[in-house]
Amino acid sequence: MSDSKARTIDWTGGCQCGAVRYRLLTPPEHASICHCRMCQKASGQPFMAFASVKREHLRWTRGRPAIFASSNIAERGFCGACGTPLTWHRIESGSIGVTIGSLDHPEAVGPVQQYGIESALSWTAGLGALPGKRTEDWMREYGITRIDSRQYSD
Repeated sequence: MSDSKARTIDWTGGCQCGAVRYRLLTPPEHASICHCRMCQKASGQPFMAFASVKREHLRWTRGRPAIFASSNIAERGFCGACGTPLTWHRIESGSIGVTIGSLDHPEAVGPVQQYGIESALSWTAGLGALPGKRTEDWMREYGITRIDSRQYSD
């Protein structure tokens, strides 16, 4: 992404229920995914994706995340109401990672590096080759005419 486009994006995000919201004062400096077992357990997913900023460039605009010290070196922030993973912070670092999926515009930042590759699940390498289905097609197939989302609107 170009620097000028990155500056025009409203770098905001938050949890699924809207109880916790944040703003990044600068575009993320580094985006990555992590396959480590702690990230797998924290998210219930095969990996987590983070975009980092200097800690002083993160502002909580509604609520604050609950914090879990997942190891002796790091703590994870999440919504205490809905459980959405929001941050990862190495305690000795001046940076903090926000989960890319919690950004209001997650497409605006893509990973440039992978960590914890020793724990990568073997099948993640082939995800791009799997057949895909759009949401409206899945809904039609199962006779679902409408989904009333209870999520906070981006």
